[in-house]
Amino acid sequence: MSLKLRLPTRSASKPVPDLGMALIDALPHPVLLVGPDDMIVEANDAAEEFFQASAPVLSRHKLADVVPFSSPLVVLIEQVRERDSAVAEYKVDLGSPRIGAERIVDLYASPLPERPGSVVVMLQERTMADKIDRQLTSRGAARTVTGLAAMLAHEIRNPLSGIRGAAQLLETTVNEDDRALTRLITDETDRIKKLVDRMEVFSDERPIEREPVNIHVVLDHVKRLALSGFARSIRISEDYDPSLPPVFANRDQLIQVFLNLVKNATEAIGSDPDGEIVLSTAFRPGIRLSVPGTAERVSLPLEFCVRDNGPGVPSDLMPHLFDPFVTTKPNGTGLGLALVAKIVGDHGGVIECESQPRRTQFRILMPAAVAARERPNAPSARPAPRPSEP
Repeated sequence: MSLKLRLPTRSASKPVPDLGMALIDALPHPVLLVGPDDMIVEANDAAEEFFQASAPVLSRHKLADVVPFSSPLVVLIEQVRERDSAVAEYKVDLGSPRIGAERIVDLYASPLPERPGSVVVMLQERTMADKIDRQLTSRGAARTVTGLAAMLAHEIRNPLSGIRGAAQLLETTVNEDDRALTRLITDETDRIKKLVDRMEVFSDERPIEREPVNIHVVLDHVKRLALSGFARSIRISEDYDPSLPPVFANRDQLIQVFLNLVKNATEAIGSDPDGEIVLSTAFRPGIRLSVPGTAERVSLPLEFCVRDNGPGVPSDLMPHLFDPFVTTKPNGTGLGLALVAKIVGDHGGVIECESQPRRTQFRILMPAAVAARERPNAPSARPAPRPSEP
């Protein structure tokens, strides 16, 4: 890729009204001009946002000052100068405590003939694309669980009923010491049945009854449920956008999603007296996703987040976080987040997780309700089950 751009230098006090700079500022990807001495000469608006600093501030620093130590980007700049040709590198982590723990980008660098020794660098962030890929992989894993759930429901329920019935009969004929064992058999049989029942949810592929839903009403309901039960010792705060339009969704299933996420956050915080969960909403235009089975591309402008200040998710678990049977809890089933991902996916949305110590955030992007969608649901649409505490 060859970037032959003329980048005029802007003054901090008097910006240059140049069409070329205006075009570069309009790009959604960060663009930097690095001088022969490795000083940052110019930065577009997207670069200012990426590096969390204004162009005048960036222009007072060398590139090595704003990227991680020994970053591949610095080496890439040297390669461009040596070869005097464009060089690209993919999936490079430029994350730092200041701009974020994980910022995966594709790098494109090219010499600028008009300024010998200068290099133009464009960064294309891959985070959203990669997370959507992982989301689709998780949906594939959920479809595997769908077939497994249907088989388990048929093949396991009948033997379980027989085992439970036999244990109850034995309980009436054995002494008190042995009754503890028969009760253990009964309890474990009930636990397996509940697990099968939870897995069976994955096999229900009927359309969902959806309507315009006020997400703040849903989140307030989830907060009340949490504070009256499992999160009574946790501080839960809100950061809402009051002008947010309704989300096109099933209210009960949204409650189930956020109840799961808040409960997970509560368990992650544990007994930390400074533990806090933040529920936030925002409008983020610009995210569009293709819907499987149709040519339609759906806009996902609504962002809902559940953030906690717990210890964070282990890095080796992050790529598989939404896969079935993946859990860090000693007694967990690993189906909670898989079910959350399925529900969000069924709504045409995307869920992602960003985690570092003291800051873990689950972010959900979903479509807004529009007039065209506010139509009666098909008779075959399934009603959502009333949510229960996960």
